[in-house]
Amino acid sequence: MGESKKPTIGWLGAGRMGYDMAKCLAKAGYDITVWNRTRAKAEPLAKEGAKIANHPSDLASCDFIFSMLATADDVNAVILGPEGLLSKAKPGQTGLPKMLVESTSISTEASADLRAALDQFGIQMLAAPVSGNAKVVKAGKLSFVVSGPKSAFDAAAPMLGVIGQEATWVGEGDLARVVKICHNVFLGVVIQSLAEITVLAEKAGVPRHAFLDFLNKSVMGSVFSRYKTPALVNLDFKVTFTPYLLRKDLDLGLAAARGLDVPMPLASIARDMVQAMMGNGYADEDFAALLIQQARASGIELKPENVPVSDGLS
Repeated sequence: MGESKKPTIGWLGAGRMGYDMAKCLAKAGYDITVWNRTRAKAEPLAKEGAKIANHPSDLASCDFIFSMLATADDVNAVILGPEGLLSKAKPGQTGLPKMLVESTSISTEASADLRAALDQFGIQMLAAPVSGNAKVVKAGKLSFVVSGPKSAFDAAAPMLGVIGQEATWVGEGDLARVVKICHNVFLGVVIQSLAEITVLAEKAGVPRHAFLDFLNKSVMGSVFSRYKTPALVNLDFKVTFTPYLLRKDLDLGLAAARGLDVPMPLASIARDMVQAMMGNGYADEDFAALLIQQARASGIELKPENVPVSDGLS
């Protein structure tokens, strides 16, 4: 028997994350067409075999659509808006995508509204947010959490497996959004705590690289603490995830907590620290620059240690 034909894929969003995710599919030989608001950012993917679209609606005949955008407003505009993916489509029309795999961090309410809108066009949706950044994608260690129809998950699984190392189906509907929000709330709490203990150790006289080397080898070490170690040691805060986006996710988590009557005191404090960081002029830095804010609050000025340290990804 011959090898089955790979589906055609339309990709919406070639930003910090989406670019490398789409690149994985292009390099694997998928017939993929990529749209990005700033076309020039997507054009290098043509060297990997991807086609570059001028408009989201150019992707409306693809079998599968993936989207990795910044906010719920972006998702609605790019998919449902007057210039969006479905702007030239009508409910009941044939030849539309079978499925949208939507990976933006958005609320459960926004996700449910999108799912209902797509249902009118006969398009299934998987909520498929991710854990990791662009470096994690390149290292092949991205993780998906997915919810929606199980049959849709099974159909998308081969493509998810090309992009990342794990894809966990957590149930029907938009439960994956809850998991992702919880994940990113934890991210905010952990990076603030990591900044606090790293500054505490340094002020006591322990070099950051030595402290983090021990931590990473201990039971408290993690993929996250390891891949943030170079930034914390050498103060390289090139953006992987902005304070703005972290604040957005903390706000989503706190809103969900209010709705479900779950107290989240640590998350509330972490949100305030991220807000203070933005007000102190670090809005355009990586969120790991919380370390600088913590050091200044502790009466010390940090300097890069200029020590080669592993991020644990390569």
